[in-house]
Amino acid sequence: MIAKPPFKPVQLLCFLMMCFFIPAAVGQQAPSVEEDTLPVPEPKAFITEHQIQNGNRKIAYRATASERYLKNSEGEPVASVWSVAYTASEMGNPAGRPVTFIFNGGPGSASLWLHMGLFGPQLVEVDSDATRDDGAAPYSLKANSEGLLDLTDLVFIDPVGTGYSRVIGKGELEDFWGLTEDASSIAQFMRDWITDNNRWMSPKYIAGESFGTTRGVAVAQELEGGGQNMALNGLILISQALDYGGSTSTHYNITSYITYLPSMAATAWYHNKAGQGMPLEAFVEECREFTYNTYIPALYKGSLLTASEKEAVAREMARYTGLSVEYLLKSDLRVLMPRFQKELLRDKGVALGRLDGRFTGKEIDAFSDGPHLGDPASYQISGAYTAALNHYLRTELQVKMDRPYLTSNSSIGGKWNWRPVPEGSYWEPEHVNVAPQLGETMRRNPQMRVLVANGYYDLICPFFDAEYTYSRNGIETDKIEMTYYEAGHMMYTHQEDYLKLARDIRTFMTSVPE
Repeated sequence: MIAKPPFKPVQLLCFLMMCFFIPAAVGQQAPSVEEDTLPVPEPKAFITEHQIQNGNRKIAYRATASERYLKNSEGEPVASVWSVAYTASEMGNPAGRPVTFIFNGGPGSASLWLHMGLFGPQLVEVDSDATRDDGAAPYSLKANSEGLLDLTDLVFIDPVGTGYSRVIGKGELEDFWGLTEDASSIAQFMRDWITDNNRWMSPKYIAGESFGTTRGVAVAQELEGGGQNMALNGLILISQALDYGGSTSTHYNITSYITYLPSMAATAWYHNKAGQGMPLEAFVEECREFTYNTYIPALYKGSLLTASEKEAVAREMARYTGLSVEYLLKSDLRVLMPRFQKELLRDKGVALGRLDGRFTGKEIDAFSDGPHLGDPASYQISGAYTAALNHYLRTELQVKMDRPYLTSNSSIGGKWNWRPVPEGSYWEPEHVNVAPQLGETMRRNPQMRVLVANGYYDLICPFFDAEYTYSRNGIETDKIEMTYYEAGHMMYTHQEDYLKLARDIRTFMTSVPE
């Protein structure tokens, strides 16, 4: 053994200082571990009992508004997902009782729109004809007489970052804010709920709206894996958005010029700018034929069109869109949807709604490139929906939470991961398209049927895009049921179409698959 020399004074001083500061440094680092772990309080649940008249009979049901904790592979809570479940009190054999999982879109939207507008036991009333703003409180609520609680239990889900749902424990936002991450978390929630409620033998449906349809298709595929294959009986896709090429109105995206044109025609018809003297359906059908047979070839021919050919196309477009030939020629036959919203009723000083072209809003800036005050179809109803949901949760469901209910979360969109492949895999940016996944899932699960609800005046997810999407992508069209409504993205805000949509969904769920 080699003897070590004794410490010199300077070395001894350094050693003593190290001994003093090392515990302090360790003590300073300890809180950072805690900071990386968000608090995990006990999950809250609020249970109430109710009755409602649905399907010509009185239904006693339980409302369970609660947090459910999602766990990672180590069994640690990473997210709290808020849901409101309505389950029949006397369902008999649960194997024969369907359950429908419901969510909205965004990404970044809570489920309040479908909750308070279509499926929930109580609905908020807004102007059916889209002529009046919702104004200020108080607002009116009514019982949902066309509800489905006689047919199915309902589970409304708020994805992480919306409603009361949030990250907890060792969870990270990036684990949930993404196309595949979101689908995985919703699929996990559904499996956990089904297991805890002993509903594996129940028929299962998903109802989604807008991005919620993107999510619905991704979740349906996600449910096929994970060692717990859960086959769905049906998808209810309201204002579908499966292939974003057809719902992204930007220059040089040639698909969008095609898919939006018939919606422009329908909206121009509604505002008495085109197609007068013709039924809406007949006018729209004419526009479909023009789009397929004349407009598409003209778009692809581009600058190879002669001046006379281009003017001839512009004249036909003017007949369908209500826009002037001069405007269409200056637009090179390519009209972006925000410009159409601004141009159609420019002479009246108003711009059209995007979610619903029936709505109009007065504009201050007559020359802005699209509506500059926001979407009238959104700001003219969102106050009523937000107040109604908060009132309903507190009074009817006896919910008392320590944080606000986020009807939407704008920070999600900027942080959303749209990659359809795992991190590290090669991928070039492209429009999102989950339609091929739907085609594949339908072939692996041949009993799954799909209802697609389309609004003629939806200027964000156009009905012609749905037709274009489902006629391609390997989808079995004989199992797709298309329905149409004389309203917009949220067609249930129009009373006649709320009734029609509710009854169409009822027929879809009660019909026997061939």
